[in-house]
Amino acid sequence: APNAMLKPISMILATALLLTSCESSAPRAIPIAPREVPIYQQAALTQGDGGAHASPAFSRALDVEPTFAVSSGPSIRAASYLLLDARSGQHLASRSAETPRAVASTQKLVTALVVLDAGNLDKPVRVAASDVNVEPTRLGLKPGEVYTRRTLLYAFLVKSANDVANVLARDNAGSIPAFAAKMNAKVRSLGCTNSYFVNPHGLTAPGQRSTARDMARVAMVAYRDATIRDIVRRKYFSFRRADGRTVTLENTNDLLGRMPECNGMKTGYTVASGRCLISTASSGGKDVILVQLGTKTKYIWDDARLMMSWGLQRARGRFGVASNW
Repeated sequence: APNAMLKPISMILATALLLTSCESSAPRAIPIAPREVPIYQQAALTQGDGGAHASPAFSRALDVEPTFAVSSGPSIRAASYLLLDARSGQHLASRSAETPRAVASTQKLVTALVVLDAGNLDKPVRVAASDVNVEPTRLGLKPGEVYTRRTLLYAFLVKSANDVANVLARDNAGSIPAFAAKMNAKVRSLGCTNSYFVNPHGLTAPGQRSTARDMARVAMVAYRDATIRDIVRRKYFSFRRADGRTVTLENTNDLLGRMPECNGMKTGYTVASGRCLISTASSGGKDVILVQLGTKTKYIWDDARLMMSWGLQRARGRFGVASNW
């Protein structure tokens, strides 16, 4: 009789050990806290006539556990890509998302986050001679001209101007190397584990790299920032030069105006990186983010529209946390 009673107990213990083993090998989610709205940004949120507006949806806490299911999705040409649900952090489709590669001007989103962390967007900034010695995309700033950080940030993300990148970086940290150190600290704080930046604009430099996964985490945080959201959604931006002339800058993101659901993000291209694009879309209470890196053809826009349309049909539209993936 005693032996008969021990059998069920042994079976229960064995089952418990098996479950514990399974749990320890399962992927675990690491939450990203929603970006707090600092004092400098609170002022911007009250502006009308094109000023920044916080999305009530994205000011809520993220409290839903993510899932890890990834399907192949439509066929696109990017060497690396990652499509995710912007609200839950769930991966919807990916390829080579952990492969390090150059990401070109998409890393300007990191630059923008570092600039926004410093606040005081209405501070005047004087252009230095060292800022304008950069190619190839420039706004044509001249040494001695003065603009606010806010104006520079808008022109920077809309037109992807490299001279503006240098101005913002020097103003923020005193030098390009010091600013790059801030960029690297910022992405580490977001959970990016395979990124290293050496300049604020994304021009090719030895050792500079990131991955689709890391840039997706950057994009998740940028998407929750009201100022960045207001900038990247714009097809055009009127830039008033120091001499009083006004020029209309057109966004480098060709998806704006071509895909009604697209609401922004950032383009990039160098010979080393190929075509890169971080794009976002929203429809019916659902939001998706797509990171494409290393595309060698002009069809990156078609691929983005195809993949994000597919993703919007599958996103949950519920809030959650971004996982460590």
